[in-house]
Amino acid sequence: MSLEVKIMDQMKEAMKAKDSVALEALRAIKSAIILAKTEVGATDSLTEEQEIKMLQRLVKMRKDSAEIFTKQNRPDLAEPELAQIAVIEKFLPAQLSEEEVEAIISKIIAETGASGIASMGKVMGLATAKIGGQAEGKVISGIVKKLLV
Repeated sequence: MSLEVKIMDQMKEAMKAKDSVALEALRAIKSAIILAKTEVGATDSLTEEQEIKMLQRLVKMRKDSAEIFTKQNRPDLAEPELAQIAVIEKFLPAQLSEEEVEAIISKIIAETGASGIASMGKVMGLATAKIGGQAEGKVISGIVKKLLV
């Protein structure tokens, strides 16, 4: 079942349950799907990788917004953003723990023989390809820096 079909089903459920927060998050996902499909050179359907990247981007936007609202002492605006994150994350693959990510990156560094910060780009490329949507880029980057320095 494609992400678009899942979103439509969840939207119907949210409408029936009168869950406005979930409905808003689901509408944002649907909007992002439509935008991705109408981009120049896009096809009628998105690959799973494109869907994951899109969902991660939506989660990151909401995390950034919630962080700003929290810094501005506006919990009334931060709470809906955090609630929407929970709804969007249901459609992402299970996230790896930092220990699991560190183990994968350590293995990549050992296999490639990378050393020093100059090898960061090479390791990041391999790690991002291998870990995919199972960890945020910020987490991967931090661990790569820690292991290479």
